[in-house]
Amino acid sequence: MILKDGWDMSDFEGYTITELEVGQSAEITRLVNEDIIQKFAEVSGDCNPLHMDEAYAARSPFRGRIAHGALVASFVSCVLGNYLPGRGTVFAGMNIQFERPVRIGDTVTVRATVTGVDMKTRRVKLACVCEVDGSICMKADAEVIVRRRCNSRAV
Repeated sequence: MILKDGWDMSDFEGYTITELEVGQSAEITRLVNEDIIQKFAEVSGDCNPLHMDEAYAARSPFRGRIAHGALVASFVSCVLGNYLPGRGTVFAGMNIQFERPVRIGDTVTVRATVTGVDMKTRRVKLACVCEVDGSICMKADAEVIVRRRCNSRAV
């Protein structure tokens, strides 16, 4: 399943543990722009000049501003909480490795693929990859807890 920004999720209840299998994947794209950097800094309180001050960042090894690593990681949360497994998913953990910086103006493609399903504990493992122009910027192994069955939506 490939999903893009603006996908209508209004009727999607997410997957239950019995509907998941190794190899299932979901993908989204996110544009990292000035607005999202500003909003993330406000919400997180992370105003590191590497993210906020071009003059400062230009003198760094990155030679310019970069996106918050936690912002990029939050895109994984978007995939897991909205698409795969979807509604009702609870994060149990995530191990992250950053490969290269994401810059303002980059479009990040985020893909999560199911690598393990434990029916007894309702835990699902996923391999997550974030890429910009085909180059990996972040890899993560995530583990989530998934619902047993769909809940009926409140009216």
